[in-house]
Amino acid sequence: MAKDFYDILGVPRTASQEEIKKAYYKLAHQHHPHKGGDEAKMKEVNEAYSVLGNEQKRKQYDQFGHAYEQAGRGGFGGYQDFSGFSQQFGGNGQSFSFDFGDLGDVFGDIFGGGRTRTKTRRQAKGQDVETAVKLKFTEAVFGVEKSVTITKDFLCEHCSGSGAEPGSKVETCKTCKGTGQVVRQVGFGIGFSALCDDCGGAGQKADKQCTQCHGRGSERKNETFTVKIPAGIDDAQTIRIPGKGSAGAKGAPAGDLYVRISVEPDSRFKREGVTVHTVAEISIAQAVLGDKIDIETVDGDVKLKIPEGTPSGKQFRIAGRGIPHLQGRGRGDHVVEVRIKIPTRLTKRQRELFKQLGEETFE
Repeated sequence: MAKDFYDILGVPRTASQEEIKKAYYKLAHQHHPHKGGDEAKMKEVNEAYSVLGNEQKRKQYDQFGHAYEQAGRGGFGGYQDFSGFSQQFGGNGQSFSFDFGDLGDVFGDIFGGGRTRTKTRRQAKGQDVETAVKLKFTEAVFGVEKSVTITKDFLCEHCSGSGAEPGSKVETCKTCKGTGQVVRQVGFGIGFSALCDDCGGAGQKADKQCTQCHGRGSERKNETFTVKIPAGIDDAQTIRIPGKGSAGAKGAPAGDLYVRISVEPDSRFKREGVTVHTVAEISIAQAVLGDKIDIETVDGDVKLKIPEGTPSGKQFRIAGRGIPHLQGRGRGDHVVEVRIKIPTRLTKRQRELFKQLGEETFE
């Protein structure tokens, strides 16, 4: 027979939520496995409090007893494993990510979730850095190498990124007790794991900070290097270069560099994906009789055959003369739209010739 949750917490059925909370905290400190307590008993206490500590669940428990799970569709068992699930929230133009894997760790540590975890130190990754590069149209088509200068954090040469003055004594951080993490409470009975502010997640702290970087482990400097822009890059696209961002805190991995691409427009060409579009004007005679004309492409001039009787607006496709497929093989096409140029000023002879043509009947 299942034990009564009120008996487990040692409170009467008339107990207030505050009394239930106090009873739970007392038992949690008493039976927590990290303090040498009984893990099985801690599970019972956790399960009892997960129900009685919630007014809605408590009402269902009072009404249905241990059948409350079926009544509530199984919505309130004991420890829930949130590992591997994350969600992003936002509002008022801001956004932040919340990793429920960390939340699961905290619940397991605080509420005795029946899982054994090894504490790991996680140091803050360096900040990402962003810069912008402007390209000409043809540079974006064929790719190019560009020199960029960015300002970022580098490992301090004086302390090799440790943040400690060389020769100083390094001790276990008293705030996080060497774990590199602390638990921050965000609400009633809910907390999340965060990096320790005192040691930056290192788990250790020097008695004397580096006189060069003042304990940061890094120094802010400029760096100039060459970025290879791939052929086929388009306006507003971004290139990510891993590890080229700021150095991490006290030896942690560096952040990434994001290069935002801006492509200058070209009056000769219009781009749509991997296709280049241009417009070519032809005379009435060329449209009627046909001809071969020069078309300017990104590779230079090519000859385009205009068949007899070509109407204005007709499009011709020149295969393989467009934009290279980004990180792929082959190229797009060059599409030419021909437009018949209607003369606005005619000589007397030209006018007579057009009148004669107008009197002719054409099929």
